[in-house]
Amino acid sequence: MARKQQEKSLQTQRELLDSADKLFAAKGFVATTVAEITSDAGYAKGNFYRHWQSKDEIMLAIIAIKMQSYRAMRDAALQDARSLEEVMDRILDFLETMIDDRNWSSVFLEFTIHASRNEELRAQLNQSLYRLSNEIFDDIVAPYVQSGYPARKIGALNTALFEGFLIHSLLGTGTIDRKDFRRAAMKLALANALDIQE
Repeated sequence: MARKQQEKSLQTQRELLDSADKLFAAKGFVATTVAEITSDAGYAKGNFYRHWQSKDEIMLAIIAIKMQSYRAMRDAALQDARSLEEVMDRILDFLETMIDDRNWSSVFLEFTIHASRNEELRAQLNQSLYRLSNEIFDDIVAPYVQSGYPARKIGALNTALFEGFLIHSLLGTGTIDRKDFRRAAMKLALANALDIQE
């Protein structure tokens, strides 16, 4: 009996997550209400609050699931990389996968701005579970860094460049394209890791 209840609870949770993900993509994070999520999934509000205390919490759960999926793809691609250039090439492929998921990118940026106004939520979002982690980047690139420059900073610079490009891409500025982004990210990483002087 307890196992059936647990399975039903997990199914309810999955269906609420799916509805939230779908509605956030269609309407945006801020415009979507808990009532709309529960209605779309076919549940009462009480079912939502058995799993999450707020809309912020369900969004963090969605981010964790997405990032886990993205990281699994990235890790599989990195297995045969043998140089910093190959590692960066795989990482940039992984980042472009995120860019291609335009609905997800838009919602993630919207939620990031939302979280920036709440100290507790901002601290949660900065955990590596929910972000492109500088620590993980450190582990991936550190073996190839010859200059002594902190691999963690290379990760932070790469993330900043990626997020800036993502905003340009979503706004459709047309000023820079993927080739520009890839070239700049590769050049920046190689210059800092290998101490290439301009």
